[in-house]
Amino acid sequence: MPQTSTLYSFVNRWECDENDHLNVQFYFARFEEADRQFRLLSGLSDAVAGPRRVRHIRYHRELKDADLIEVRSGLAFDGPHMLTVIHEMLDPATGTLAATAIDGYDPGTHAAKSLRDRFAPHIVAMPEHAAPRGLGASPAPGRTGPSDLESQSAQICFRGTVMPRHLGPDNKADDGFALSAFTDGVVHVWQRTPMNHAFLTKHGYGRVAVEMKLTWHSPLKNGEAFYILTGFTGCREKTFSFRHHMFEARTDRLVACLDVVALVLDLKTRKSVALPGSAMDQIRRQTISV
Repeated sequence: MPQTSTLYSFVNRWECDENDHLNVQFYFARFEEADRQFRLLSGLSDAVAGPRRVRHIRYHRELKDADLIEVRSGLAFDGPHMLTVIHEMLDPATGTLAATAIDGYDPGTHAAKSLRDRFAPHIVAMPEHAAPRGLGASPAPGRTGPSDLESQSAQICFRGTVMPRHLGPDNKADDGFALSAFTDGVVHVWQRTPMNHAFLTKHGYGRVAVEMKLTWHSPLKNGEAFYILTGFTGCREKTFSFRHHMFEARTDRLVACLDVVALVLDLKTRKSVALPGSAMDQIRRQTISV
């Protein structure tokens, strides 16, 4: 079956970051809205399939100022989860695929046949380009505490408070707000490597994420203060990875984790560059166990 168009949008100039492309928080916000529309159109709900366990995004092409956006959504039973909702974001003017998101649900094998019948008009084949690549498909574990992370070289990179304007329709902070906090904090994570602000400015480089996985562990509500603890999880020749842990500040309750695969982008050629050897060494010395 063809996918359902669930969002029509546009890249506004104020949504673009220092790399002159759409900031990742607005990809998440648009996928969140597309998912709300898909749930309405398909009848998918937590009561039917259980809560979403994880959202996994891959960035395929840059979206820039004034680009058009369309999201098309479907549901797969041959994906990495028992039930996988697939969102594909593209520029309808060119047909270029910009990003993909897969949402993982685990309603139980006993429900497979009834769910297949119920969602038959929306079932699509799992596309290879949306499959996890640099990150595993499973949700991040929820047993980590701040003391353990700090003992492994994780450091705080952001503090904030949830305000009424940050709440979604369910009166909880949504994906877009969480990503805005992670995005503001990540520059301080890069500062912990030789690829700091001075290095990037000198060479005309930018910070770019190519893959992300968001796992919510508990809700964050109006008035709650929070902080983000981040540790590196690995590196390769051109990419490195880290995990953000968002904690509610009063009780140190784990709220969410965001796994990220990042790279250095040459802002002139728009191509990735190899990580400096000193950066790889320093990241490996600070790697946490996950």
